Amino acid sequence: MGAEYTIYHNPRCRKSREAVQLMQSEGVDFEIVKYLDNLLTRNDLKRLLAKLNLDVQRIIRKEEKLYKEKYKNMNFTDEEWLIILEENPKLIQRPIVVKGNKAVIGRPIENVINLLK
Repeated sequence: MGAEYTIYHNPRCRKSREAVQLMQSEGVDFEIVKYLDNLLTRNDLKRLLAKLNLDVQRIIRKEEKLYKEKYKNMNFTDEEWLIILEENPKLIQRPIVVKGNKAVIGRPIENVINLLK
């Protein structure tokens, strides 16, 4: 059986590292998925969105340079955004922590704290 929690993690992101440290300090059983190395498919993203209870627009990092240069003020369907995120995982909000059928974006860290309760 797998870990109780999964964290979609970017080691270069301070917020993502904070979430990993929190989970370690709480002693929870979790698996780390480095989603920049192990790319998420559109189906993976759809499953995550369902657990997050969010639409695709809410997980796009709009402050990211790539977004500002290439995608800002452009209109795409949800399916097109999923393709863009699949091809550009850097644009996905992070970290995402999953427990069963529920997930949160770890910004702010209180979201992760509430999921751990």
